[in-house]
Amino acid sequence: MELRDIEIFLVLAEELHFGRTAERLRLSQARVSQVIKKQERRIGAALFERTSRTVRLSDVGRQLRDDLRPVYAGLHESLERARLTARGVTSRLRVGMMPFNLVDLHFYWKTFRSRYPQWELEIRQMTYLDPFGRLRDGDLDVLVVWLPVEEPDFTVGPVLLTDPRILAVTADHELARRTSVRLEMFADFRHPMPPDLPDYWEDRYIPFHTPRGRTIERGGRSPTRRT
Repeated sequence: MELRDIEIFLVLAEELHFGRTAERLRLSQARVSQVIKKQERRIGAALFERTSRTVRLSDVGRQLRDDLRPVYAGLHESLERARLTARGVTSRLRVGMMPFNLVDLHFYWKTFRSRYPQWELEIRQMTYLDPFGRLRDGDLDVLVVWLPVEEPDFTVGPVLLTDPRILAVTADHELARRTSVRLEMFADFRHPMPPDLPDYWEDRYIPFHTPRGRTIERGGRSPTRRT
């Protein structure tokens, strides 16, 4: 089985959708289907159970996925290390970014590259969805996030920068005419929040209660995207 065919199978095993798999791998849906059928003929069993509405792994497919994941990861890492070595790069630092003010951090990236030219610096934009998961899984080396971080298994580094807090409302909102807003007034409105934030982040971003004890209601969730 070729490395690309393994990748197609593993992505489909994750997405369980031929269209999304094709889009993610930048292939045609027909090509994905062709590769899976070829694998099934070679193995002699169905890897996926398909209906007009769902795609699920078969028992054989589940076993193959579990067997191939570490093999594929090892091959991919070996090829990547060879590619970096050919470029004179001996190591890589993978940095996840939660804040969106990347420009303000360019000084740090420029300094790192000048001091450690043998290292490749990879910056990845993160989302609110499971922000610490990729760091725990070893997919990242460093995660730049807002404080506080109350995760006992992490070492929290120095503060890189501070941002002022602003209130964003539509032009016709009743608060738009004000130059400042007291926290007590937040209880008069519902506030959209990103999904799946740790409670301590959400409370620091917008407290659950005003200083007088009034509940600050959460409304619809603000949108985010997965990367």
